Amino acid sequence: MKTEKEKMIAGEYYLAGDTILVKERRKAKNLLHRLNVIEYRITKKAREIIQELIPNTGVNLYIEPPFHCDYGYNITCGDNVYFNVNCVVLDCAPVKIGSNVFFAPGVQIYTANHPLEAELRKTLENALPISIGDDCWIGGNTVILPGITIGNGCVIGAGSVVTKDIPDNSLAVGNPAKVIKKLNQ
Repeated sequence: MKTEKEKMIAGEYYLAGDTILVKERRKAKNLLHRLNVIEYRITKKAREIIQELIPNTGVNLYIEPPFHCDYGYNITCGDNVYFNVNCVVLDCAPVKIGSNVFFAPGVQIYTANHPLEAELRKTLENALPISIGDDCWIGGNTVILPGITIGNGCVIGAGSVVTKDIPDNSLAVGNPAKVIKKLNQ
């Protein structure tokens, strides 16, 4: 029988109020409090907090506080990843970020999903993974919805809502985001 955490990571319906998940979210919130309130500036101590919060990273993960996430351990980053201020990553499912990826202020990445049926929504939720390739730039106030894959070399315009996968080397903008140009051709 799967644990609620195993169900969550697998994209199945799970109970978010599970005691283990609540404890893990509390740990993340305590680390975020230290990062966002106590340290606030990127210091040696802030880098140590980020490493504990998001242990699966390459070199040069830079997070400009404030930053918010659910667990941290479900976020995987390559090298040279930059989050500007006010970014949110709801990482109930895995969030895979490639190398050389830049997030402008206010980017929101949502793996969390909820059933359409009202009765199920009262107790259960699920999450779908998100993948962002190498060499991407995600514009300010972009929202990336559950289950999305953004290919390598993409630029997502400010204010976009990404509701469908974006192929490699694309410029996508709008709500919903649409590819308007191929890049590097």
